[in-house]
Amino acid sequence: MSTVRQDAWSTDEDLILAEVVLRHIREGSTQLAAFEEVGDRLSRTSAACGFRWNSTIRKKYESAILLAKKQRSKGKRLFQTTEYDMEPTIELQPQLSEEKAQGESEEEELLTMKKVVSFLNDFAQKSEDRVSLAEFKELQEENKRLKNTLEQIEQEKKVMEDDYRTLLSIMERARKLTTFETTTET
Repeated sequence: MSTVRQDAWSTDEDLILAEVVLRHIREGSTQLAAFEEVGDRLSRTSAACGFRWNSTIRKKYESAILLAKKQRSKGKRLFQTTEYDMEPTIELQPQLSEEKAQGESEEEELLTMKKVVSFLNDFAQKSEDRVSLAEFKELQEENKRLKNTLEQIEQEKKVMEDDYRTLLSIMERARKLTTFETTTET
């Protein structure tokens, strides 16, 4: 039987940390303020909360972080479901002490969790698509600028080559003239 550290993070503590940090992100506050709030609630240091967030929890909530940042940037709540999305996650955590007699409610909760995960995945995909489309348009514009620059440089090169040939022709005529004058003088 393995022993559990007394200071180990529980699932409930992880969820509290995630909820508070996401709320602070939505409200435009700093993560440090969130870590301090969680530290006070859980009797942990803000540094411990920050370490737990950055080492473990952040990876699990990437799509929720994107959603919170989007809500913050617009200055208003676009979806009132953000807090709703977080609550089913809390309810869905399996309680080891509960009986398995609650099969139906677990299936309903699992279905709700599937909907939440599906929504967040769709949202993340749409965000990636928007970013990809913007990058594509930016690359097209850059390509067009580079083609125009190349065309301009090629035209300048052609003009320089023509000028060079003309200069060589003039110099050749001058050489022939000086050679002709030298031969006629002697």
